[in-house]
Amino acid sequence: MIGSGPNAVSIEVYRDAYGIPHLRADGPRELARAQGLVTARDRAWQLEVERHRAQGTTAAFLGAAETGWDTFARQARLADTARRCHDRLDAETAAWVRAYVDGVNEGLAEGASRAPEFAATGLEPGRWEPWTPLAVWLSTHILFAGFPTKLWRDQVARRLGEEWTELFATDGPGTAGSNGWVVSGARTASGAPLVAGDPHRFIEAPGVYQQIRLSCPDHDVLGLAVPGVPGLAHFGHTGRVAWAITNAMADYQDLYRERLRRRPDGRVEALGPSGWERATAHTETIRVADAAAPVEIEVIETARGPVIIGADGGSDADGGSDADASAEWEAVSLRHPPRVTGELGFAALPALLRARNVADVDRALDPWIEPVNVVQAADADGGLLHRVAGYVPVRDRLNSLRVVPAWEAAHAWTGEAAELPRAEVGEHAVMANARGLAGPLGVEFAPPHRAERITALLDASKAWTPAAMEAVHADTDNPAARRLLDAVRDAVRDTDEAALSPAALAVRGTLLGWDRRMDADSVDAGLYAAVRGAVVRRLAAHEAFTDLRAPAPYPALFQPWLALGPRVAFALETLLVAGPVPAGDVRRIVREALEETGAADAPPAWGVTHRLAPWQALPDTDDAQWPGLAGDHDCVLSTSSVPGYTDRAARASAARYVWDLADRRRSLWVVPFGASGVPGDPHHRDQLPLWLRGGLAPVVTDWNDLVKEEA
Repeated sequence: MIGSGPNAVSIEVYRDAYGIPHLRADGPRELARAQGLVTARDRAWQLEVERHRAQGTTAAFLGAAETGWDTFARQARLADTARRCHDRLDAETAAWVRAYVDGVNEGLAEGASRAPEFAATGLEPGRWEPWTPLAVWLSTHILFAGFPTKLWRDQVARRLGEEWTELFATDGPGTAGSNGWVVSGARTASGAPLVAGDPHRFIEAPGVYQQIRLSCPDHDVLGLAVPGVPGLAHFGHTGRVAWAITNAMADYQDLYRERLRRRPDGRVEALGPSGWERATAHTETIRVADAAAPVEIEVIETARGPVIIGADGGSDADGGSDADASAEWEAVSLRHPPRVTGELGFAALPALLRARNVADVDRALDPWIEPVNVVQAADADGGLLHRVAGYVPVRDRLNSLRVVPAWEAAHAWTGEAAELPRAEVGEHAVMANARGLAGPLGVEFAPPHRAERITALLDASKAWTPAAMEAVHADTDNPAARRLLDAVRDAVRDTDEAALSPAALAVRGTLLGWDRRMDADSVDAGLYAAVRGAVVRRLAAHEAFTDLRAPAPYPALFQPWLALGPRVAFALETLLVAGPVPAGDVRRIVREALEETGAADAPPAWGVTHRLAPWQALPDTDDAQWPGLAGDHDCVLSTSSVPGYTDRAARASAARYVWDLADRRRSLWVVPFGASGVPGDPHHRDQLPLWLRGGLAPVVTDWNDLVKEEA
């Protein structure tokens, strides 16, 4: 029982051996309230960090390092957009979201009392508003489509030449991806479909996904929730139907180069296709912990959208108007679907919980807006679904590539949405961020390596079981290494081996005999990584890229998308055979990398340097605790570092799952850490060993096998 008097609600909380919450309530709203309550008790610190990130108020307790994010969140108007989207929710969905918020508010004080981070920062738990879950969703996904990449392409076009605009087009360090696959009953031991995969995100501690079960007379669903958001938006299994998503890599956010001016009365105007037009403007104050003074920022919005770069260009150092009140300046605004439409698609969330077959899932996702995902689903009757869900505006092709001039009418949105592709599923279908189903909707996609490798593995059996899928999840073959290994082979000809020292020739010989497995205990994989890093650094230092090494004139928040080194690292396959670096220079660079590696101490096994590096709002001081990892960026076991600069892995599987449509009890799942966000709790990191070795935990569905939590 939660609450008291007429507001009391009867719920039951059960836990399995991993502390995963299984919730029962009398109806959907009561269940949403229970989900909010249990999440607040288990993850109060995480929830409050996410609320403050969405509002742009993290610097007030985390310090000056967060000022950049807070500035962006406010200037992008994330909280205001969430309010708009909440106001447009239908009454039923709004009440359901409100019930979740009520549960969060009821559980925060208890959860905060268990979380030491509150005392460490002096933060007091605050109050969630009805629109806060929508703000958390926006904050979590606003960079999901990688709009800062357009700043990078703009730099490339301006500094290197228009012909090289898409030279570095691949998924890079700032993107989020996933593996996903659905296997029809024709290739499973049970004769019923399997849905499996793993989302690749920046690893956060606590984790970005929460294993949970939600049961009431209306539905009984388990899956992976986003803490702070009700329901199971991305990954769920109702017993009759299961669904999963990956990032479609679609392009649906635009950047506009704005010309702004401030009038003598303080008004800000922007140059649009029809001339100068009024923009909204106001100032906001960012409190910063331990700072002598708060930071004042100006928040400007044009007809295109909020100004996220250069809003302060028309103010003096004290935040007042520039002495020349009629002076013009340039800025960059962001246009994205939720701000334009006032919709996020949250009505899909309760509808998914009620789904009984793939047709229900399909209908539930029709109003979905952001992010744009590839969806796969299967049901117990053998039904299969493979489609894109979300909103992609129809507009000029150049909008997808670069920052475009706001004053040119050709770059305005048409008001229409692009048609969303879908495909029939044969014996299996794979989604791994490659240029496939969603190809017409985007520019930069992952190389085909993961998709092709998963396809090859699935083709090897016609009797797949959930347990057998562990081998697919944990596969460490690195097809992306092929092109560099070819360059290593071609670095010397049969007649000029004297061009390399004996030590470099030994490195070359070892690499040419390597099995391409990025296993944590592989010394050969460590050697490959060392040579790869040396090649990346030398390519980035080549004179052809001199102009791209100059710092980009944009906020620090966007620098991960704008640094030359990481861009070279992730586009290495392309740059070895194409681009402005002459082939002869590439060959020389590879030889020099072999010499550098041969002259240095032998690199250790891959897992010694390729260690987990999770993001924590309040980092603990024991960096040595984070373990070594197998895998690499383009392995099915995707663990992403930045070759040439760090082997530490910040992006990896944020969860793994296998949904069995023959019997939900045979389904499997795992997360990197655990069900609890509380340091010291037995379930804080108890899944980490299982996750590290590629294992999966059983999904427990029998209530008799669970432990009831006493009120």
